[in-house]
This record gives sequence, C-alpha cells and structure tokens, in this order.
Amino acid sequence: MSSSTPIIQAIEKANARTDLPQFRPGDTIRVHNLISEGGKERVQVFEGVCIHRKHGSGRGSFTVRKVSTSHGVGVERVWPENSPRVVKVELVTRGKVRKAKLYYLRNLQGNAARIKAKLGEYGEVLARQAMAQAEGEAEQEQDAAAEAVRAASEEKSEAKIEAEAKAKAKADAGESDGDDKKKKKKK
Repeated sequence: MSSSTPIIQAIEKANARTDLPQFRPGDTIRVHNLISEGGKERVQVFEGVCIHRKHGSGRGSFTVRKVSTSHGVGVERVWPENSPRVVKVELVTRGKVRKAKLYYLRNLQGNAARIKAKLGEYGEVLARQAMAQAEGEAEQEQDAAAEAVRAASEEKSEAKIEAEAKAKAKADAGESDGDDKKKKKKK
C-alpha cells in the first residue's frame, strides 16, 4: 500500500522529469544548475561522484560529491530530481561500486577515494544514449529546416497570389480605361 493518494501520485507523475540520464551511485555526473546572483541568472556546472540516489517519483533526490582541487575540501550538494533549477544532468563515466550509498568516501583521501570506471555493457549504453541524442538533434535540425522551407514557400505563394491579384486589378482597370477611350473617340 502506498503512502500517498492516487491524486498526489497522478500529479507527481505528470510533473516527473524524463530528460535525466540513467545514473547510479558511483557514477561521475555533471549537473548544470541555475544560479541567480543579484538580478541575473546563470548556469553553473557541478561535477562529481553521485554518492546517494533516492528514487521516489516526484520526491526523488541525488547527492553529488566533489573534492575541491585548490583546497582539497570535499563539497556535497543535494538536488531534487524534479527541481526546475537543475537545467541538465550529464553522465560522464560509470563507476564500479558494490554499495548503494557511498558515504564512506567522506573519510577517504587521494587515490583511496578514487572509483574505478565500469566497462562492459554500460559503454554500449552510453554509446546508444549518445547516438540517440545525436539523432534527436539531427531530427530537430531537419524539422527546423523543413519548417523554414515551408515558411519560405508560403511567403512565395502569398507574394505570387498578391502579384496575380494586382495584375488582374490592373488589367480590369486597363480594360475599363480602354472602353472609356473608345467611347470618347466615337463621340
């Protein structure tokens, strides 16, 4: 039995994000976060190892840990999965770990805190994701080009129709002027 009502589940499902890649604890990810400073907004990138992931439809979250290169201080940030502040999440590498929560990394330093890269089917998954993303971008470009061609042809057809209407109006005006001149000559 779930702890939430069907109405709440429906709302969460409607607002769920589908653009997040499939990542697990141990994976190195790059989070593009929207930051507002003063009256301006900008995107800041935070890259580190995912040490915690909570799946919970609309209430899921993930924690990313990185070690500052200049001071050697560990920094952790937690983001809700459906946050509008998270612009994009990129998967950098897969990590080979055997735990779901990697809190033990907090006590390790240097090479001991390094996570081995996982190879195998995940490489294929990454390649498929990259191919799908490239195909999606290519389709968007094709759609935009087709839209531009369609808009240009519509403009040409509208201009052609206008020109024909003007020519017809001129011809009608010319015939009426010619008729008037013939009538004047007969008088």
